[in-house]
Amino acid sequence: MLRVAMAGPGRWGTRLMESVQGKSDKIRFVAAVTRDPPGKRALAERFGLTLTSSYAEVLADPTIDCVVLCTPHSQHAAEVIAAAQAGKHVFCEKPFTLTVDDAKAAIAACQAANITLHVGFNRRHAPAYIELARRIAAGDIGKPRHIEGQFSGPGSYQTEAGNWRANQIESPAGSMTARGVHVIDGMVHLAGLVETVFAFSGRLQHDIDVDDTTACLLRFSGGATGTLGTLHATAPFYRIHAFGSQGALEMRGETELLATDLAGKVERITFEAADKERAVLESFADAVTSGTNFVITPAEIVNTVAVTQAVAQSASSGVAVPL
Repeated sequence: MLRVAMAGPGRWGTRLMESVQGKSDKIRFVAAVTRDPPGKRALAERFGLTLTSSYAEVLADPTIDCVVLCTPHSQHAAEVIAAAQAGKHVFCEKPFTLTVDDAKAAIAACQAANITLHVGFNRRHAPAYIELARRIAAGDIGKPRHIEGQFSGPGSYQTEAGNWRANQIESPAGSMTARGVHVIDGMVHLAGLVETVFAFSGRLQHDIDVDDTTACLLRFSGGATGTLGTLHATAPFYRIHAFGSQGALEMRGETELLATDLAGKVERITFEAADKERAVLESFADAVTSGTNFVITPAEIVNTVAVTQAVAQSASSGVAVPL
């Protein structure tokens, strides 16, 4: 069983820990790095954690195999590099980094150290997405031509002005780092690398310094196109709709998939809900155990960062950004 340290045991870090702690025979959290150890005593008692304010301390601990990073986005690159240099395997929450240069540097450090790196795209483990990807890979809809994605929610209403996420530095292009990046990861996985991005993004109603409405047009290297909408101040909604030469597949949420043929016949498939967080953490544990360095390819990781960066650049410049 892997012994893991959590860096950043906030709301999402807590969710990751509760998904596996005492339930998985593959991975266990034994320590947490926090700026406020006294304030996390209840959490430490709940999960059986040793608390420290020093990231360097857990990296120097020979009994810890891996680190899970749920820290501010701008810190990821330096933390990944430090962990790799210490020989620790790394699970990093999305977005992996905020710039392509940082992503490449962090990946290079992991390659040099021969350690496992995984990124927290838990929605690859949603049951509807798994079947969507399987059918596309099997050729059920023919050649993919276009993918539409939408992932939105009320995040702006739930983010206080002083929160580290409430600024354009940590949250460029609004909901891209919180939600849109999940759809981009799925699109890249399904249709290949993105090569061009054109986007609009703006703050229409909120006081916090984060855009609440973002939309973009994409072109993939294989010729397919894509559209993405991600709003930070609306009702929760998640959808990926892939159109191919022989039909279409639409996932609505995580447990429903609609398959449509050329005659317009619709097949509706439903699934039992699954624990995506446990699944993605255990896929990381399996990769470490088997000696697999990357669950998601470095090219896909870097391209997803490049798209997120390009959305903000295009929205600011008003022109398409080639990747």
